[in-house]
Amino acid sequence: MAKKDKSRQKKFDTRIDFTPMVDMNMLLITFFMLCTTMLKSQTLDLVLPTNDNVNKEEETKIKESDAITFILDGNVTTDKMGQAKSTDSKIYYYDGKPDMEDFTLNDIKFGNDKDAIRGMLQKRNKELLTIVNKLKADWKKGAINDSVYNARVRDAREKQAADLNAKRPIIVIKPTANACYADVVRMLDEMQINQISTYQIEALNKQDSTLYEHKVGHPLGGATAAAPAK
Repeated sequence: MAKKDKSRQKKFDTRIDFTPMVDMNMLLITFFMLCTTMLKSQTLDLVLPTNDNVNKEEETKIKESDAITFILDGNVTTDKMGQAKSTDSKIYYYDGKPDMEDFTLNDIKFGNDKDAIRGMLQKRNKELLTIVNKLKADWKKGAINDSVYNARVRDAREKQAADLNAKRPIIVIKPTANACYADVVRMLDEMQINQISTYQIEALNKQDSTLYEHKVGHPLGGATAAAPAK
C-alpha cells in the first residue's frame, strides 16, 4: 500500500461571521440619529384664498396711495436647441392709480439700495418691520423660541392685513409674457423678507398695456425675439 502524504494539509471551510458587524452598524446608526441636528426644510409661505364670506365692499376698499404695481418684463432669446429663454430682466412700477395723462412708469431693480425694491418696501412697511425686528431681537437673545417668534410675526401680519386704516403697502405683481420665472419667485421672496401682508399676482389690464407701450416704445408682446445664441 502507498504511504499517505503527510504533508498534505487539511482543507477548512472559510466562513466569516458578520453578526458583530451588524451590531456595530446598528450602534453607529443609533449614534448618528441621536447626535445629528435635523435641518428644517426651507419653504416659501404663500397666502392662499380662504372660503370665508368676505364683504365685497370691504375687500376692494384699499388705500390707492398705498398700492404699488410692479410690471415684470424681459427679452426672450432662443438658444441653440431652439428653446426660448427670458433674459435682461426689466422691472417697472407705478404708485396708486395708473397715470393716463403723463403715462408715468418708473424703472426699478432688485437690491438693498433705497431706490431699489427692498429699500422701497422697507420704507413703506416700516411700522410692521419695526415690530418684527423687535421680535427678532428677542429671539436672538433667547427670550422667545422659534414657535413663539413665528406665531407673533404671523399675528402681527394678520392684524395689519385686517386693519383697513393701517399704513401698509399693497403690492400687485404683473408679469408680462417675456418675464423671467425667476424674477416672479424673487418678487415673492421680497414679499416674505419685507413682511408684506397684502399682495397678489395679476395679468396686465388695458391701462397697464398702454403705460407699457409708452415706456418701451412697442405694444405688449409686440417685440420680436432675438436671434439664436451662437
